[in-house]
Amino acid sequence: MDDAGVRKRREVGVVHIAELAGVSASTVSKVIHGRTGVSTGTRRRVEALIREHGYRKAEKSEAVPIVEVVFQALDSPWALEIVRGIEHAVRPHGLAVTLTEMDGAHTPESTWARQMLARRPVGVIAVSTMFTAHQLAQLDSRAIPLVALDPTGEPSHPIVSVGAANWNGGLLATRHLIQLGHRRIGMLRGPDELLCCRARLDGYRAALDEFGIGYDPDLVRPAPLYFDGGRDTAAELLALPDRPTAIFASNDLQALGVYHAAGALGLGVPHDVSVVGFDDLPFTQWSDPPLTTVRQPLAQMGATAAEFVLALAGGQTVEHDRLELPTKLIVRGSTTAPPTSTRRPRPADPLTR
Repeated sequence: MDDAGVRKRREVGVVHIAELAGVSASTVSKVIHGRTGVSTGTRRRVEALIREHGYRKAEKSEAVPIVEVVFQALDSPWALEIVRGIEHAVRPHGLAVTLTEMDGAHTPESTWARQMLARRPVGVIAVSTMFTAHQLAQLDSRAIPLVALDPTGEPSHPIVSVGAANWNGGLLATRHLIQLGHRRIGMLRGPDELLCCRARLDGYRAALDEFGIGYDPDLVRPAPLYFDGGRDTAAELLALPDRPTAIFASNDLQALGVYHAAGALGLGVPHDVSVVGFDDLPFTQWSDPPLTTVRQPLAQMGATAAEFVLALAGGQTVEHDRLELPTKLIVRGSTTAPPTSTRRPRPADPLTR
């Protein structure tokens, strides 16, 4: 079909939806392009008809040559690694990358969704962020593919998602510490709402079960995935009367916080407390001592998510609804055999002095 035929087919689609909704074609066009000036009730009625009748706005020639990446938060070194992977994958296709931060929210606001529809990207990659059913329908009705990277929860079946083998990473980290002789192993488990953190905790528990070590809930504490979260929570663990001899942190920033907490208490890493992180960010090899950590291929995860978006935007199908890339334990200087004793000496009885 020639360009005139494509335009006519699209115009007929807009007019048909307008007639069904009882509104003008310009109102339908505003909804399609994510513009303001349409009431919430009218917008929802038009979008429902768009979904019902299988209308698709986006011809390949209409899409703006960008891939939009939505982050829950950008203030982390791992975000940069993911962006590098995405940019490397889309650059050969003449596409640019735009970044949106949700200021810590797990679900984008409706205003962002309208703005994104107006931008008309080739596709969207959501990092640790999920969309409401209504937002997903908006994306689908405009033929804008969505790929989730490290989703906050179990993604619904139609959404393609990319992650790392977090369960196996938690298993490898804890198994390594057990094989060194540790039995009291603390864990900073990260936020419960994050699927990756729950999987790392499950891997930790699986390793304990493998070696017949009982799970002690007092040694497992929730902590934000930042330096301060690791420092403050590790200080609580290391202040226990029978403190852990090792701590497995859910990410490398937490692990550096553990270093700080140990130093503040006069404890050395690894001779007084061994530490394992998760991510293998570039700075970990230069920490003092270099950090033992679980490497997740952040750049490769970003590149894979971008490749999936490009395939879906081109009308192709992808082989996996969910793809987990392998993790690997990187052993450095922050882990060793446990000290012979971790119990604090009891104060002497005054009567026996």
